[in-house]
Amino acid sequence: MDTLTGVVERVTYFNPDNGYSVLRLSVKGYPDFVTVVGNLPEVTPGESLRVLGQWAMHADYGRQFKAERCEQVLPATVEGIRRYLGSGLIKGIGPKTAEKIVDTFGAETLTVIDSQPHRLREVPDIGQRRYEAITSAWEQQKAIKEVMVFLQSHGVSVALAVKIYKQYGDESLKVVQTDPYRLARDIWGIGFRTADKIARALGMPADAPSRLEAGLVFALSELADEGHVFAPQPELLRAAAELLEVPAEQLPAALDRLEADERIRREALAQDLSAVYLTPFYQAEVNAARRLRALIDSPATRLTEFKAADWDWLFAQAVDKDSPVALSDEQRAAVKTALTSKVCVLTGGPGVGKTTTLRAVIRLLEVKNHPVALASPTGRAAKRLSEAAGRPAQTLHRLLGFSPAEGFSVNEHQRLPAHMVIVDEVSMLDLVLFNHLLKAVEPSAHLLLVGDVDQLPSVGAGNVLGDLVASGRVPVARLTTIFRQAAESHIITNAHRINAGQPPVFAKDARDFFLFVEDEAEPAAERLVDVVAHRIPRRFGLDPLSDVQVLAPMHRGAAGVAALNQRLQAALNPPRPGVPERALGGRVFRAGDRVMQVRNNYPKEAFNGDIGRIEAIDLENQTLTVVFDGRAVFYDWLEADELQHAFAVSIHKAQGSEFPAVVVPMLTQHYVMLQRNLLYTAVTRARQLCVLVGSRKAIAMAVRNAQQSRRWSGLADRLRR
Repeated sequence: MDTLTGVVERVTYFNPDNGYSVLRLSVKGYPDFVTVVGNLPEVTPGESLRVLGQWAMHADYGRQFKAERCEQVLPATVEGIRRYLGSGLIKGIGPKTAEKIVDTFGAETLTVIDSQPHRLREVPDIGQRRYEAITSAWEQQKAIKEVMVFLQSHGVSVALAVKIYKQYGDESLKVVQTDPYRLARDIWGIGFRTADKIARALGMPADAPSRLEAGLVFALSELADEGHVFAPQPELLRAAAELLEVPAEQLPAALDRLEADERIRREALAQDLSAVYLTPFYQAEVNAARRLRALIDSPATRLTEFKAADWDWLFAQAVDKDSPVALSDEQRAAVKTALTSKVCVLTGGPGVGKTTTLRAVIRLLEVKNHPVALASPTGRAAKRLSEAAGRPAQTLHRLLGFSPAEGFSVNEHQRLPAHMVIVDEVSMLDLVLFNHLLKAVEPSAHLLLVGDVDQLPSVGAGNVLGDLVASGRVPVARLTTIFRQAAESHIITNAHRINAGQPPVFAKDARDFFLFVEDEAEPAAERLVDVVAHRIPRRFGLDPLSDVQVLAPMHRGAAGVAALNQRLQAALNPPRPGVPERALGGRVFRAGDRVMQVRNNYPKEAFNGDIGRIEAIDLENQTLTVVFDGRAVFYDWLEADELQHAFAVSIHKAQGSEFPAVVVPMLTQHYVMLQRNLLYTAVTRARQLCVLVGSRKAIAMAVRNAQQSRRWSGLADRLRR
């Protein structure tokens, strides 16, 4: 085995998932840079490395050094130290600070930091906070490098190793060696497959009880991520056996152990349906059904005056003074149902007057001095509700007093004082959050749930709005009449056509609904970028970074979310001098990028689906700042995997949002996802302009396909009992 020692001049490629790297190494005695390839810890230009491996000849790239192992070597020269410290490897030290430290200590710099760190205070502009940040980062880097030696040999990438160390500290190796599946339970971003890879590398048998149990829980979690509340036992056993590559006969005993440990619950929902739940979803479903039945059946003692009311007088009070339009008969009936039912669903498509109806309900409650609480599942939806209702609205988490440490402070022990609780965009509401909402509603209060039942169901587990309507236990006020002004919008009329199974009309005189025909993915992607970056701004004066949202049916493919984000970033926010950027997790984040939060982060109050812009990237302190609806949220490098680029997002992720302009690729390559409610949801996200890019055949396929993906949920059946 050969050994090379040199300085990293450039990182040509790094894959954060497996650590595969291509480096250019400056090695003393070699006239040219040496290309080093292999699965290595993440390194930065300026680091000194000792790599062990062997020379090989690549057919296309010539002579390379295939590294099997590498060790960090601290630089010995002043210039090497300056480059090493200025590389951004140590949090708190950027190029300018590195210059000052090296100017102060010269060749002794690294010795000082390692064994006499208190002397860093001798350096100009290093105060107590920066001193603490530097020394902490230095110690963490040393510890991580030691942990990496073990983890790297078992195929763990640097990014995951850092997460493991951050979670367990000095216990990292012990946890990995004794209970690798704990990683999947404790650390977001490390799933069963990663933990299983480590466990198998450590010699764990395929049929080890802990492995079978972890695989079953993971299979259930995967189904929950697809929206299912439970899994039929045969389906679960099939999925888990395929995942674990073991005979399905080995799994029932593991299910028994999981049930004994109360990690799962089983129930026969029908004669031929044995349902397996993760315990939190079982409890949420059972309790939500019980609480909702109790709320429906409890006496209506709060809004009694509406039972025998002078409705003509009330509807006169309900007229909006700023826009005095009388309510239609359909809207009047909906208002009556909402005010005389303990629980009511108000549903309907765009342009049918849901907002006007909702305003009328709120005004009549205020006329009678009844306190009202308004909320939506997300910040964007709450902002829209507040604007529409003309009253303050909150996210459900804020309404229910959520904190990461204490959970929901508004609950069955301290309920909401409102006589009516109104929740908008209920199609986005998942089962677990719905259960927490029901805990907080007074038994004597009323609950009005507003949403479009024909849209896609929630990203989280459950089909709350659909189940409530299907149960027959909850009164439903459905608005269907499109108002004249709304009927002038091709967006609204085409949305209703799609929902009725009719193809959209692309009229020559349309000003808000267009189709660019492209049958293949590559040309469609190119056309889409041109539409977003040039055509829309030129014709409509909209800002492509803040006013235009691309919504794609799928993540993969040339016209999928991932590829479109790369194209759109290059077109809308390319690299420029003076604009900071950082490669994190295989992606380049750049100041000005549009990004989306992809998991709930309660301490930051940043929730799955929130869209913002990167305002700043601090290379020295290793943080980036994202602004969501005017609120700045700070992330360190390790948290960047909570963000994805959002120049393009999935249609599912756009629920509850509206954008001035929406651009949607529709191609036959997306056939798996071409469903009526998917296209309907995409079109109804557009406020001023909707552009489809793709083939007429794909649009027709989506319109014809009324078969919604079935979600396994028992809420509707439990409500009927």
